Amino acid sequence: MSKTAIILGATGLTGGLLTTLLIKDPNYSKIKLFTRRATPFSDPKIEEIQCDLFTLESVKEQFTGDIVFCCIGTTKAKTPDRDLYYKIDYGIPIASAQLAKENGIGTYIVISSIGTSDKSPFFYVHTKGEMERDIITMDIPNTYIMKPAFINGRPDADRKGENRLKFWMRISDALMIGPLKKYRSTQALQIAKAMAYLGIHSHNEQNISNHHIKILSTHYES
Repeated sequence: MSKTAIILGATGLTGGLLTTLLIKDPNYSKIKLFTRRATPFSDPKIEEIQCDLFTLESVKEQFTGDIVFCCIGTTKAKTPDRDLYYKIDYGIPIASAQLAKENGIGTYIVISSIGTSDKSPFFYVHTKGEMERDIITMDIPNTYIMKPAFINGRPDADRKGENRLKFWMRISDALMIGPLKKYRSTQALQIAKAMAYLGIHSHNEQNISNHHIKILSTHYES
């Protein structure tokens, strides 16, 4: 049975890769992109809903489907204002999960980060920890929280800077063995592939805890 997917964050790296995968995947017949600006995607499957992501309730009637993929996220460097950061990294995922719950969407998949905790004194770690905690309490039947460490594959206008970063990540990844393996960088494409797979196969996943909450760490296989 083909699925209707909702994606938030299609203009970002992982969200864009995920959208491309779903366009090619016959398991998905419709892809709704909720976005604040136009996306580069053009395909019969795509329905683009431009809206204010801070007021998702205003598009509740259009927020219908089988799966929500929340790829929204920012960084301290991009969003130094803490109030705005909180609205993006906590507010948008929570609002979208709430709409999924109210509209009877059974699968919700969100990207968070490794090492988060709602008990942490550090604002950025604490924010994502709060987001995870409050999404889990909504009890959406199949909830998946993706928890990568550093997401590799980001575009960088400074080619030398990008190459240096990749070089050092290869070195650090090689040194992270045993318990440290979970801190290795993850390719954005692998995260997108895992999300696309989970959207279809969530009911067949094994070892899912109560309420079908699955918290996934780094390193996803294609």
